[in-house]
Amino acid sequence: MKPFPLSNDPSAAGLEMERLTAATRRHFLRNCASGLGGMWLASQAQSALASSGGAPIAHDPANPLGTRAARVAPRAKRIIYLHMIGAPSQLELFDYKPELARLDGKDCPEEFLAGKRFAFIRGVPKMLGSQYPFKQHGQSGAWVSDRMPHLSQHVDDICFVKTMTTEQFNHGPAQLMVHTGSATPGKPSIGSWVTWGLGTENDNLPGYMVLISGGRLPRVGKSLWGSGFLPSVYQGVQCRSFGDPVLNIANPSGVTRNVRRAALDGLSELNMLTHQSIGDPETITRIAQYEMAFRMQTSLPEVMDISQEPQHVHELYGTRPGKENFANNCLLARRLAENGVRFIQLFDWGWDTHGSNDSESLNGGFVRKCEQTDRPIAALLQDLKQRGMLDDTLVIWGGEFGRTPMRENRNGKEMRFIGRDHNPNAFTIWMAGAGIKSGISYGETDPVGYQAAENPVHLRDFHATLLHLAGLPHKQLYYPFQGLDQRLTGVKPSKVVRDILA
Repeated sequence: MKPFPLSNDPSAAGLEMERLTAATRRHFLRNCASGLGGMWLASQAQSALASSGGAPIAHDPANPLGTRAARVAPRAKRIIYLHMIGAPSQLELFDYKPELARLDGKDCPEEFLAGKRFAFIRGVPKMLGSQYPFKQHGQSGAWVSDRMPHLSQHVDDICFVKTMTTEQFNHGPAQLMVHTGSATPGKPSIGSWVTWGLGTENDNLPGYMVLISGGRLPRVGKSLWGSGFLPSVYQGVQCRSFGDPVLNIANPSGVTRNVRRAALDGLSELNMLTHQSIGDPETITRIAQYEMAFRMQTSLPEVMDISQEPQHVHELYGTRPGKENFANNCLLARRLAENGVRFIQLFDWGWDTHGSNDSESLNGGFVRKCEQTDRPIAALLQDLKQRGMLDDTLVIWGGEFGRTPMRENRNGKEMRFIGRDHNPNAFTIWMAGAGIKSGISYGETDPVGYQAAENPVHLRDFHATLLHLAGLPHKQLYYPFQGLDQRLTGVKPSKVVRDILA
């Protein structure tokens, strides 16, 4: 309905009255921009928003990493995620299967092969029992193999989830699925979602930091800690355990801190002029990022300097200052956590055990990877606990999928070295610390450890649980992109696994 012009002319006022009288209720509801239908929709949307707590998260462009309140009471103030790249064999570490030992060397039953897809296995493979003995440990009686003697002393602080499942059985897509909820690149990582939702506790450090060991990046590289469609300020900052902790953090030769400060001041003035003429809030964010980088030049090198730690701490972790290794990164993770970094991600390369060569075999490279990581992981748990930090720090360990109970073959032929193929149907992750029940095992696989038999946990459920512990209900944490409210858990069903919550 067109608006009526205001007029002091009596004849015009009469004409306007006639038009108003002629306008039916149907015309009003159909044409009026502020009609009853629109008002009803607005009230319903507002009511739904209030009941769900799903109001969008407000971000200050001048302080994009500023601390924001959690939606529900958080149990985890910070998260340390240890990803073993290549998928460790759960059957050699945490999933004890006496029946598999009995079947060792026998032809694989047809029921395990029919309709299944494998990365490499062809024909009828042989069943393969665990290559290492298991024992029960702690008051919880958790089964752990002899490959993890140090970690086995901490099982009463750990929740083992033995029935993780995923749809992906190749490394790259499976790693993306674990860390972004999608098998294709371009989605934000878990750490990006968490820092976007909560910000950081230390204005002088990023909210999300990444540490690499094992000599190689993951197959899909930085997509695993990228921010996807979220603003780039929320992507993970990759650190190094030797040399400069972050590339380009030191000023070039001949450039003093005062010169850098003056250059930034001039650049900020130019950016503010751009913002005044265009009004893009990303310009303000850019200024904030430059200022963060300037503060990091003094704060980050000190935090990353593990040589400051006393000798007994180095002995606990088995660190080698100045070298790139997993032990150094575990100690760095603790230092970053106690300095307010919200999400700390460790990637350790070398856990792929197909049996194609010594480094990728259960009786070769796997043994060495266990030796390299067992002691530092146990030290991290012990260190956090004795500092009182494990109560509000969530520690996660896992790979991207599991391994088969069958011995891998190539073109139907048995290989010289012992290995297992990819298995997306069941794998183990464990969690310890903030908000997690300690000393329990959740879920049960079938007698040979091939598929989840009780309480399967899809990665979407894992993500929902992780966000819940951080104080971010997964259905309320969304970002509008390409016409959809995008979530870490996607659009398929997902739930918080409440049985593992303390």
